[in-house]
Amino acid sequence: MNIPLDDFQQQPLTWFYRETNRRTEPGHIATGFAAFDRLLPGGGWPQGGLTELHHAQPGPGELRLLMPALARLSRQGRWIAFIAPPYALHAPALASFGVDLAHVLLVHPKSPADALSAVEQGLRSGTCGAVIAWPRHVDDAVLQRLQQAAAAGGSLGVLFRDLASQDLPSPASLRLQLALDSGSITVRLAGNRMIGAELVLDLGWQGDLAPAVAAKAGSGPAAAVP
Repeated sequence: MNIPLDDFQQQPLTWFYRETNRRTEPGHIATGFAAFDRLLPGGGWPQGGLTELHHAQPGPGELRLLMPALARLSRQGRWIAFIAPPYALHAPALASFGVDLAHVLLVHPKSPADALSAVEQGLRSGTCGAVIAWPRHVDDAVLQRLQQAAAAGGSLGVLFRDLASQDLPSPASLRLQLALDSGSITVRLAGNRMIGAELVLDLGWQGDLAPAVAAKAGSGPAAAVP
């Protein structure tokens, strides 16, 4: 079942994306964290390719790393598709990060196979700016298809996977290891020319998201994704 989030009441936009990295290469989208962009090959998230985010256990905190890019993509008129998220997504919190809820799609497939099919279709469609999924089991053949689908659709494909899978071969354009710790996240690159590079980001600052309301009226920071 597909559920657009435009039924939710949209709250006033509290945070907005501010471009800070002018060196992001074509085929990539800036992450919204300038130091992170400088670390990544291409200067941002690869569009038209898969990104694997390896973590110890599913948790919504890691989604904050994607929020600046998702906000920007959603306002370009393309869908942001979440395929079978393992926890509830809080619509007002997404809106507070600048994500256009009218372009957010939740997909709840009946089976893991249906979920992978939905990911592939979303990536290949050309209508999705980003497709985000949490597959439990995915083999190299499936990853190859997803990588090709992302390239065909020019979409940012993001797979949240467990830590054990980072030791397996993968055709993904970018592979990262994440560790969340009370408001900060440690990001380690692997599987590319910058293997072993590591960066700690303060998620309390929300990267290069600027507090628009605070700038105007001195209000506090936005709610985090729960």
